[in-house]
Amino acid sequence: MRMGILGLGRIGAFHAQTLSGLDTVDSLVVTDPVAAATALATERWGATAVDSPEAVFAAGVDGVVIAAATDVHPELILAAVEAGVPAFCEKPVARSIEEGVEVRRAVEDSGSPVHIGFNRRFDAGCMAARRAVVSGELGPLHTVRSTTLDPAPPPAAYVAVSGGIFRDCAVHDFDIVRWVTGREVAEVYATGGNRGAEYIRAAGDVDTASALLTLDDGTIAVVSNSRHNARGYDVRLELHGMTDSIAVGLEDRLPLRSVEPGVTFPAGPPHDFFMGRFADAYRAELTAFTEVVAGVRTSPCTVADAIEASWIAEACALSLHEHRPVRLEELRVRRDGVRTA
Repeated sequence: MRMGILGLGRIGAFHAQTLSGLDTVDSLVVTDPVAAATALATERWGATAVDSPEAVFAAGVDGVVIAAATDVHPELILAAVEAGVPAFCEKPVARSIEEGVEVRRAVEDSGSPVHIGFNRRFDAGCMAARRAVVSGELGPLHTVRSTTLDPAPPPAAYVAVSGGIFRDCAVHDFDIVRWVTGREVAEVYATGGNRGAEYIRAAGDVDTASALLTLDDGTIAVVSNSRHNARGYDVRLELHGMTDSIAVGLEDRLPLRSVEPGVTFPAGPPHDFFMGRFADAYRAELTAFTEVVAGVRTSPCTVADAIEASWIAEACALSLHEHRPVRLEELRVRRDGVRTA
């Protein structure tokens, strides 16, 4: 198949490399405002470079990967829908939840397949955890813990437009909690603080945060995030049930040092970057998208799924600001005057 890529920044170039290695992808058509980026794609992966998203669609692509700036995600998703081209788009769907809801409605009305990028759904450990929940082998869940700790904060320019740690970072935890448990979040309570980079505080954000989520069946989920984890990139998931408990991420590259006498775990070099930690998941994710393009599977992460994770992030941001628990239903009504789910 012939795949288009809109945006060749860090993640777009990574997707181009991944797609070029898939047997089902014959050619790439790419566009980016930076000429050097398209030149590199042409040189490394034999891509055809064009000067606009419209030209990508006109090139007869079978599917398109949207890795451009967040501000243009809505218009590019809708352009793909109008062209009848299946789309994969990196999160978030839109900068604001209101615009995201409008995109969701347009996509659902069209019936055109759109896959939003939440790569942890394709991580081998997370998939095994979901199977354990679905099979019932853990018994009823009572506690879930999801952790994402970055080795260093992103640049100030990124922080200024990221939307904050809940919308940018923790949203991956929110999505994986929903997906693995199969439950919805009913209420959140969030807190946060700043112990490091001053520019994060100046942007009105926090560099370390925790959120307590109450799921609709009463299960408690604890989400922990930080921009400062000097030992490496730490992503873990724990599920505790009435019958058994399991963990994702407890492997030899876990960036956490045990001080128990005689314990040498973990034995390997710590993960230091998200692309390394989730390289296999990214490949599986884009392989799944080619199956969506081929029409042999439905979207494994819909716009509606992504919006639900965004609602949780919005609720956590409000909880942090107002220092109180926030119910998801309250937030939906506050934003739109009616329930928007």
